Amino acid sequence: MDNFRTPAARGHKRTAVSIDVTVNGVLNFVDGRITDLSEGGARIDGASMPARSRCEIHYGGQVTYAVVMWSEHDRMGVRFPYELTHGPLYNALKLARNAAMVEPAQIFHSNRPAVFGRRGLS
Repeated sequence: MDNFRTPAARGHKRTAVSIDVTVNGVLNFVDGRITDLSEGGARIDGASMPARSRCEIHYGGQVTYAVVMWSEHDRMGVRFPYELTHGPLYNALKLARNAAMVEPAQIFHSNRPAVFGRRGLS
């Protein structure tokens, strides 16, 4: 039996984000962007390191430790050995989740002009 985990087996809800980070591997620093984040891990686009390697994610003056679970040419998935519970990356996750809870209709109504058509142009 392999160690593949289905999405239903995940312990945390993944949230779409766009967070620029620097990833520190053994020999280099690589800029990347977290596009999928949870308390337990992240998908980082633009950075790639060997599977099972350890790395550090630098964001907002804080370091978050991670282990590379899978890797492709231009992206990778990492697991955090210690759950995110505080700090800049956790705060960014909370902000993204709160923004996702706003219904599209609420955004439309808050951004539309108070008047419609020619009546407001006089």
